[in-house]
Amino acid sequence: MRAHPAGPRHGDVLTPHALPYRPQGGDRDLDASIWPITASRTPSGEIEIGGCRVSDLVAEFGSPLFVIDERDFRSRAAAFKAAYDVPEMPADVYYAAKAFLATTIARWVDEEGLGIDVSTGGEMLVALQAGVDPQRILFHGNNKSVSEIDRAVSVGIGRIVVDSLTEIDRVSVAAVAHGRDVEVLVRVTVGVEAHTHEYIATAHEDQKFGLSLAGGAANTAIERVLAAPGLRLKGLHSHIGSQIFDAAGFEVAAARVVGLAAHIRSEHQIVVDELNLGGGMGIAYVPNDDPLDVKDMATSIRDIVRDACSRVDLPIPRLAFEPGRAIVGPSGITVYEVGTVKDVALGHDQERQYVSVDGGMSDNIRTALYDADYTVVPATRASSAESVISRVVGKHCESGDIVVRDAWLPADLHPGDLLAVAATGAYCRSMASQYNYLPRPGVVAVQNGNASVVLRRESDDDLIRLDPGAQRSSEQIWMAAANEGGAR
Repeated sequence: MRAHPAGPRHGDVLTPHALPYRPQGGDRDLDASIWPITASRTPSGEIEIGGCRVSDLVAEFGSPLFVIDERDFRSRAAAFKAAYDVPEMPADVYYAAKAFLATTIARWVDEEGLGIDVSTGGEMLVALQAGVDPQRILFHGNNKSVSEIDRAVSVGIGRIVVDSLTEIDRVSVAAVAHGRDVEVLVRVTVGVEAHTHEYIATAHEDQKFGLSLAGGAANTAIERVLAAPGLRLKGLHSHIGSQIFDAAGFEVAAARVVGLAAHIRSEHQIVVDELNLGGGMGIAYVPNDDPLDVKDMATSIRDIVRDACSRVDLPIPRLAFEPGRAIVGPSGITVYEVGTVKDVALGHDQERQYVSVDGGMSDNIRTALYDADYTVVPATRASSAESVISRVVGKHCESGDIVVRDAWLPADLHPGDLLAVAATGAYCRSMASQYNYLPRPGVVAVQNGNASVVLRRESDDDLIRLDPGAQRSSEQIWMAAANEGGAR
C-alpha cells in the first residue's frame, strides 16, 4: 500500500502487488514501448542510443546527463502531424513547449511542420530565436503579464488563448496600441476531470485554468471578446488534463465545447472557426502503462467531434492539438552515476537496496511532485546477480528526494556504475532547479553516432553568476580556500 507522497514515510511495507515487474535471470531487454526507438544494448550489456554509447556520452558531457534521440523525437512529431492533420478534417498541431524547450528542439518542431504552444515570454523568446514564424506560435498562460502580451502582439503571435476577463482587456489594449487585429481563443473549463493526477487534471471547476462553462464565465468572456476593440474571436480552447490514455474524457469535453459554439452561432450569428482540444496524450513510463496509439486516438477524437457537431448541425471547425510529453517524453533518457549503495532493513525480514545517484529531485521533481513511476536499468554492463528491490534516490537533503521509488536492480551494483532512467524527455530538465546549489545537467542530442549539445551542463561559475556578493570566479574561490586551509 502507498501513502500520499507528501507523507513522511512512503511505502514502508513491501507488498507483492505494489512492486514493478521483476526481471528474470538475464532479462535486461529494453522495452520498445518505453525506450527511444534507437536504444539497444551492446553484447557487453551497455546501452547505446542514436549510435552512441552512454559511457562515452558521460565521459564527454558529464553526469547526470539528459540524452535525446533525435530520430525518435522527429518520428513522433511527424506521426502526430500525419495522424491529426488529415484532408477530411484539417488540424493544426502545436508542440507544447513546457514539456521541454531549447532552440534545437524548436527547430526540429518547425522542420517537422508543427507550430509551438508557449506559455511565457521566455518560451516565446526561445521559439523566436529558433526562427519559428510568429504566426505558428500559440500563446497560453493563466497570468500573462502586460509586457508579455504587449510583446506577443507586437511580433504578431498567431493565436492568444485568453484565460480571464482581465486578460481580454489587456490583449485589447495591446492590439489597439499596435494597430493589429489579434485572433484569440477563449479557454473554457468544461467540468470534465481526466483520470490523472490531481495536479495535472485541468478541466474540473476548482482550479486555476480557464473560464467556467457551467458558471457562466465562458459566455461572459465570449461577449467581452466580441465587444473588445482589436480582437477577433477565432475559436474555443479546452484542455482536460495530462497523461491521458484514452479518448473517453474528450467525448464529454468536445460535446460541451461544441454546444457552446452552437450557442455562439445562435446568440451572436458567428460560426466559430477553430476548436482546440489541447494535449495531454499519455506515454508509457513502466510496462503496465498502455496509452492509446497516436492514430487510434486521433481517429477517436475526430469521430467524437464529428458526432458532436452533427447533433447541433454545426460545421466542423478546424481542429488544433497540443502534444508535448507524447513527443519528447519517450525520446529522452537520463543517465546517472551511482555514488553509494546500501541495504536498509525494513523489518519482517524485508530489505531494500538504496542506490544513491549524482542527481535527484533537482533534475527530476516528478516523483516527489506527482508520485511518478519510472523504469530504470543498469546502463553499462550485464549482470548475472540476483535482482533485489531497490530505490534510486538523489543526493539532496530531502527524504523525498527519490528518482525511482521501486525497481528491481542487480544486487551487485557498486559506485561508478551508470544507471539509465527511461522516458525523462518531458518535464525533467524543463522543471529542473539548482537546489542545494547543484548544477543543472546538460542535454545532448544523438543521431547516427554523433552527439551535439542542446543545453550545456551548468558550471560552478553559473551557480554564483547572479550573486552580486561573488566577486571571484569559482576557481579563485577554491584556490584561496585551499591556500588558507593549508596555512592553518
